[in-house]
Amino acid sequence: MTDLLKTINPATGETLKTYARMSDDEMALAIEQCQAAYQDWRQRSLEDRAKVIKAIGDELRKHVDDYAELMTKEMGKLYRDGQEEVKLCAGICDYTAEHGPKELASEERDIMSGRKGIVTYSPIGIVYGIQPWNFPLYQAIRYSISNLMAGNGVLLKHAETCTGSGLMLRDIYEAAGLPKHLFTVLLISHDQSDAVIENNLVRGVTLTGSDGAGRVVGEKAGKALKKTVLELGSNDAYLVLEDADVDLAVETCVKGRLFNNGETCVNAKRFIVTEEVYDEFTEKFVKAMADIKLGDPFAEDSDLGPMARADLRETLHDQVKDSVEKGATIRCGGEIPDMQGAYYPSTVLTDVAPGQPAYDDELFGPVASVIRAKDDDDAMRIANDSRYGLGGGIFSRNEDRAIELACNHFDTGMVRVNGFGIAAPNMPFGGVKDSGFGREHGGFGMKEFVNVKAVFVY
Repeated sequence: MTDLLKTINPATGETLKTYARMSDDEMALAIEQCQAAYQDWRQRSLEDRAKVIKAIGDELRKHVDDYAELMTKEMGKLYRDGQEEVKLCAGICDYTAEHGPKELASEERDIMSGRKGIVTYSPIGIVYGIQPWNFPLYQAIRYSISNLMAGNGVLLKHAETCTGSGLMLRDIYEAAGLPKHLFTVLLISHDQSDAVIENNLVRGVTLTGSDGAGRVVGEKAGKALKKTVLELGSNDAYLVLEDADVDLAVETCVKGRLFNNGETCVNAKRFIVTEEVYDEFTEKFVKAMADIKLGDPFAEDSDLGPMARADLRETLHDQVKDSVEKGATIRCGGEIPDMQGAYYPSTVLTDVAPGQPAYDDELFGPVASVIRAKDDDDAMRIANDSRYGLGGGIFSRNEDRAIELACNHFDTGMVRVNGFGIAAPNMPFGGVKDSGFGREHGGFGMKEFVNVKAVFVY
């Protein structure tokens, strides 16, 4: 195990910076300091906490450009997408500051014989977050802001790829008035991470990552009797029904597949198209994907930047090749380009069927799987024929019917009708099945790691 963490620009291969890994003693001390800061923070009123969180949002807005630049350098996202990510995170702070005090306020309830009951949402302690590289700021904001509002202390183990982004967030938090050590970035290894989960001062664990990582972390946290929230991968299905606006579906599906260079858990990944409109959709979709310009993520005319790491590109390409060997057809892309950096072209696979990675697994990159369905009912069946259940979408001119399908038939945590998006601060975010459990955003995330305490007054 090396004693250094390294960040590398995936567009150029250059090393950006190296960071010293914490020793076990330094890690233990950091956790103790977070606990001490938590003991003071938990006594702050909800309104006081909200003021600090509002200030964090304001501070983030001062750093839209430099934070976006760092994220682009560390993991290759388009610079303009990074700018939007920072603005979204500032909006999450605003929402949390405005609604947090009401969401977490104590409630009075009548109990037997006219006596009074009080329900409180009390902080539980330190929450440990293990976060991925694809949204260096958003992933860390999503769990940390809600838990800080709840009165908890927060630890972050960020992906090595975006170590600088994690440290920059810590600095922004403290510049906005958050007490030192309350949000602590741990520069540690996976083995050290296991010790964090087991640490008696840590009361909750949250992970965003693959379903494989979720099983490992969930098992370790379960053995330690720690509450968990797991937001895992998916192969989200977008249904193009018989009465869909095909042009809208094509435009939206291209955006949904390629947003953030295709490296998003809720990207549109499987496109299930009914027989009625299959040929028209596929022809237009393939042309639109083939026209995508691969290039420098800082360039305004680039549509698609590099993948975050070369090994991730190799994994994706192996999944494409395996799918083709099992019957899939490449309609565009599918070859590693002869250029510097971890680039992979926008790719469309058809003739996708069960048993292929393109059907069964998550393809975390700019590769789309187009699947033919007999009719609308068959499309819904195929959409649910997945071990995942994070998000999905429906394209139909009959909005009422699409809503009914989304509410009562789509077996996922989130569904979008005639559109694509990532997250909204006032709507729950999370999945079912192998996509994990627990919810973030919409007020729900503030209550995942609290002690829902019953007080009986006689």
